[in-house]
Amino acid sequence: MIVLQPVLEIHARDGFALWPVAESMPYGFLPLSGALDPVEVGTAVMRIADCNDIDPEQDGRPPRPADPMGSLLHGLVTMDDLFAPGGLRITDTATGTVFLPGCCSGLDERRDWLEVVDGSGRAFSGHDPSPLAERDGEVVRLTVDAEHDNSPMIELPVTDLRHLLADAERDLADFLQLVAAWGTLHLRDYATPVTAALGRALDLTAPVTLPNP
Repeated sequence: MIVLQPVLEIHARDGFALWPVAESMPYGFLPLSGALDPVEVGTAVMRIADCNDIDPEQDGRPPRPADPMGSLLHGLVTMDDLFAPGGLRITDTATGTVFLPGCCSGLDERRDWLEVVDGSGRAFSGHDPSPLAERDGEVVRLTVDAEHDNSPMIELPVTDLRHLLADAERDLADFLQLVAAWGTLHLRDYATPVTAALGRALDLTAPVTLPNP
């Protein structure tokens, strides 16, 4: 069985106290979907906010607020170009092979996978490792690390990948719905702008339209 999940790259942030988060989550990947519990949602929001916590410079943005929550969320709610580290994780449960996004890959880059199913036929997902998805006829080959000749691979039909990508879009939309509800409890006046910002970071403002198989 092939399982595809949109995942957020996560690592712990010691001493965080603005809202409940996982206390000892190691470096890894958190699957985003409507099945997350409130602490996992808070961890995901913290991570994306932290990745976009950039001081205003000569870019026309307002000064950073003095309050701790407003300070952390300032980059997230004021910048146009946002980044959510991660991508697509594909697991072959029969062999145990796992295809993971590499370093510097963002969840918005999942749109490159449309090139695999109906475009040039290739998509890269970061580096160290260097995962590569490429189409060969009606089959998609997923190479875990294209820098190594003996890298493990996963193969699946193009039609199956289309369906899995559509499921991933629904998972992300469901996650954003959780954020909207969670934010009303934990983010005070920031709930609406943070939810909108996460929609931009995840590139959900213009949903992917996948062709019928």
